[in-house]
Amino acid sequence: MELGNLVDMLVGLVIVGGGYWCNTVSKEQKRLEILLNKTREEYATRLELRDTTDRLIECLHRVEDKLDRILSK
Repeated sequence: MELGNLVDMLVGLVIVGGGYWCNTVSKEQKRLEILLNKTREEYATRLELRDTTDRLIECLHRVEDKLDRILSK
């Protein structure tokens, strides 16, 4: 086996290893993007729920105030 063949094999292995690494990184990036999108959707849902809950609490406070006025007469 000549030295040139050995160098060619090593270069080939480095290229194959780099391709495998790029493929793995690409798959991980896609997975993280999916998780990030799910997190954004859940967070938006939580904010909407919080807003709805705040409005409901405000309505209950108004009803309570009206009942207090009626009962205090």
